[in-house]
Amino acid sequence: MKLRIKYEKTGVLRFIGHLDIMRLFQKAIRRAKLDVAYSKGFSPHQIISFAAPMPLGMTSEGEYFDGEFNSVTSSEDMMKKLNDTLPEGIKVHDIVLLEDGAKPSMALVTASDYYIYKNEECENDTTCLLRDNIVSMMDKASVDVVKKTKSKEELTDIKPLIYELKVYEDGIYMLLESGSRGNLKPELVIEALCNEAGVEYNRYDYMIHRLETYMGERYDLKPLSADGKHF
Repeated sequence: MKLRIKYEKTGVLRFIGHLDIMRLFQKAIRRAKLDVAYSKGFSPHQIISFAAPMPLGMTSEGEYFDGEFNSVTSSEDMMKKLNDTLPEGIKVHDIVLLEDGAKPSMALVTASDYYIYKNEECENDTTCLLRDNIVSMMDKASVDVVKKTKSKEELTDIKPLIYELKVYEDGIYMLLESGSRGNLKPELVIEALCNEAGVEYNRYDYMIHRLETYMGERYDLKPLSADGKHF
């Protein structure tokens, strides 16, 4: 049986990398004595896969991973058992059962949304300036930024990948394309807003919090958990 598990990563655990989060859940599953399935061969490992690895320094309440289990109890019981073993800053919010043949979550991701707000540990507060320049930036025909890869740097128009950008509470809300088809990091949008506002970009002036991870098309997005059902 294949399950999809939704969790949050907050607080100081934003400084824990993706590989450590994988190991943390592997240990938590063992401590919770869940009947997880293992691969075959000389070095068996738990059959789990994560949807969209989160960059270091970012918090989230919309992270997912899939896992195969030989047997299950109930969504509520398995959530409780996992949460009883997890440290502060990591909490499971939902567990759903997937149908046979369901695609892995990493292959389904098409968008993510974020809340950007001031980092209280930094003196600079340019969030208001960025908020004031959202409309002027999005009114332009293109939003060009330098996008860096492992092998090159190139000027890229990121506007087609910005699904929504608006003032949100004390910060900024952004819904961006992500996944294998096209992946836009929120840092690039912040940098573009800084360029528009005429302020120096410093990644550490801002906190980035992922709200949800989605599947589907731009105008018909659904959380990854919508692919399954409670049990």
